[in-house]
Amino acid sequence: MTHEAHTHRAVAWEAKSATDFVSHVDLGAEERIRDMLLARIPGIRIVGEELSSDANPEDGLVAIVDPLDGTTNFLHGFPNYGVSICIALDGVPQAAVMHDVARGGCCHATLGGGAFVDDSPLHVSTITDPARALIGTGFPFKDVTRADEYLRMMRRLMPVVSGMRRAGSAALDLSDVARGRFDAFWELWLNPWDLAAGVLLVREAGGRVTDLDGNDARLIGGTIVASNGVLHDWFLDVLNDRTR
Repeated sequence: MTHEAHTHRAVAWEAKSATDFVSHVDLGAEERIRDMLLARIPGIRIVGEELSSDANPEDGLVAIVDPLDGTTNFLHGFPNYGVSICIALDGVPQAAVMHDVARGGCCHATLGGGAFVDDSPLHVSTITDPARALIGTGFPFKDVTRADEYLRMMRRLMPVVSGMRRAGSAALDLSDVARGRFDAFWELWLNPWDLAAGVLLVREAGGRVTDLDGNDARLIGGTIVASNGVLHDWFLDVLNDRTR
């Protein structure tokens, strides 16, 4: 994948839709990851973006895989893409890996064992003042009919935070919350492979991950709200327009 990144314009790819792409790198990486997991954990069911089984990500022992999160970034040579793997048991993440291919660093966590980037412990940020917070998000580019809801949330946030970023990889955005780069992150309508590894990374790094109602985030996908924990209730209030 690293080699392919230097020749990204020559990578073979096809469009799943006008705004969704898959390359031979996605497919090849997922096949390798699937084979590796099955060799080490025989019988494990795999939920993946490209070669997905029909396994329920919250039923039994499953591996939730995104072989290349940020495919569009990869195809354009924009350095924000990675590989995400989560092992979950009955809907509870047990182990997670998020490899930042372009920028470097492999984030990993085990349930109750903490989170690390390579060999160094991970900790969420200590920012307590929303005016100093850097917020990550993603846009509903696959369904522009939902853009108005996003814009309303953004309008409420923009005057009260230090900045907002949309980098194009939800899995990496969550790992950036765990690494203390983002103080909070939210995105609507995510898939299981977009969020599963990041949920465990953020929690084990000392942060909090919920849905928009403040309930624990689930691996079936949907809306995700992640933060350093200190800002979480405030963040939910702003997103839900409860601050007036």
